[in-house]
Amino acid sequence: MEVNPKQIRNWLKVYFIMGSVNCRHKPEDILRSAIYGGISLFQFREKGADCLQGKEKESLAKRLQAICKESNIPFIVNDDIELALSINADGVHIGQEDEPADVVRRKIGSKILGVSVHNMLEAKAAMRQGADYLGIGPIYPTSTKKDAKAVQGLTFLKELRAADIQIPVVGIGGIHSENTPPIMDAGADGVSVITAISQADSPEKSARELKEAVMRNIH
Repeated sequence: MEVNPKQIRNWLKVYFIMGSVNCRHKPEDILRSAIYGGISLFQFREKGADCLQGKEKESLAKRLQAICKESNIPFIVNDDIELALSINADGVHIGQEDEPADVVRRKIGSKILGVSVHNMLEAKAAMRQGADYLGIGPIYPTSTKKDAKAVQGLTFLKELRAADIQIPVVGIGGIHSENTPPIMDAGADGVSVITAISQADSPEKSARELKEAVMRNIH
């Protein structure tokens, strides 16, 4: 799978994140529906109370990965480097509490590497250490991540672009189609969501609305 900044930007447009704990319906059905709606990248994030462990976690990851493969949607694993390598995922996404990006880069080789950052110091470190894209947020209040950092709105995203830092960037945190335009206007390449799709009555419709909001506001 080719990885270059232009390709990453395309993948980041509608970035769907989900694990079993985020779903009201069967995860496989939600993912298929979201793909029909137009998501461009998927991250398997199995975290939180009652999340799957061990073989059960790996089994779900493989089932969701197979669905992504059918539609050429890159499959990213959150944090779990061993799982990502064992199932040959397309990449991993890490936070500031995980191993340093350069250590992860050595482990995963040329796979996609995303890093969550919250300030310029973290952003520059992630870029220096081999990140392919940055996740920035939470942009808006979110209840999905219990350990989420303070809401920062669009301030850091605008600061990043004002500094002419051109690495692909995706916004995350409390995002839905109605509040997507300001994120794109501030310089994001796309938006990342969990519950806006996984908890929607129609994941397909929600994904489509997000995609339309992103495509209307690409600069």
